[in-house]
Amino acid sequence: MLHRRRFLSASLTAFAVPALAQAPWPGKPIKLVVPYAPGGSTDVVGRVIAEYLGQRLGQNIVVENRPGKGATIGTSQVAKAAPDGYTLLVSNISSFAIAPPLYGDLDYDSVKDFTHITLASFNPSVLVVNPSFPARTLAEYIAYAKANPDKLAFATSGPGSSNHILGVMLAQISGTKLIHIPYRGAGPAMQDTIAGNVPSMFDSLPSAAPHIKAGKVRALAVSGEARNPSFPDVPTMKESGYPDLISYSWFGLSAPAGLPAPIVERIAREMQGVLKEPDVVKRWQDIGAESSTKSPAEYTAFIKARPLTSAGLTRRLAERTWVNMRAD
Repeated sequence: MLHRRRFLSASLTAFAVPALAQAPWPGKPIKLVVPYAPGGSTDVVGRVIAEYLGQRLGQNIVVENRPGKGATIGTSQVAKAAPDGYTLLVSNISSFAIAPPLYGDLDYDSVKDFTHITLASFNPSVLVVNPSFPARTLAEYIAYAKANPDKLAFATSGPGSSNHILGVMLAQISGTKLIHIPYRGAGPAMQDTIAGNVPSMFDSLPSAAPHIKAGKVRALAVSGEARNPSFPDVPTMKESGYPDLISYSWFGLSAPAGLPAPIVERIAREMQGVLKEPDVVKRWQDIGAESSTKSPAEYTAFIKARPLTSAGLTRRLAERTWVNMRAD
């Protein structure tokens, strides 16, 4: 009788293991890590993805904000997570293109430690000022900076962000000195700009868009190749006399390395559908974002190329003694 019980127990276990291994995904809520504070473009894009991808997957996607050190803290957390499909990352230009050559001592590899799934959007940046600030054009902003050396400050989402780079590039090209005020995310930086605690800010257009439309800040110029259709009256930095100031941030979806292929394919397929949803298309248009989809292979190749294109610039930035690149 004892041997029979053992046989039955072993048989049941043998049948149970394959059943567990084949459990449908997703069987529980998914965590989506946003490596910036609430309110910035990374957060805005992440919450749209969470809402619509969650609907298509039939499962809740919970956004978790993990800001710090140029988006690398949240990114590192995802690199160390289990590749089971229940931890995803809003991947971005800061954590994968700027941080590697800037910090050089990261505890993750942008390619080896991740499964890159798709690119979701490209977004130009915008220079905004508090409505009380006297400049109404980029030329007037530069004139003010030259007349008030070491006094004009700009806020950004943090050190080493694409907007930090854009601000330093403008200072270099225009021959001015601007004071960088880094925040732990675009949300807090925008709040202080609106309050007048800092006169100006370089921000990604998606997070700045509602504040521009509400008149809480004034847009001086965007960093796109052409004027943004959502803000046709805002000139580009290129047409304002700075042809080299063409800059875009980008956002995608990544996961820990080793994510099973069926899950990768499912997320990539559903994301293609998300970005074609009429509501998402409209939301992207409203915030000035440009939709861009890539396959997992294409997005991985895209990530591989980014640090190489950023390395020279970030090294030059680090050499600027008046900007503390490693502040947090």
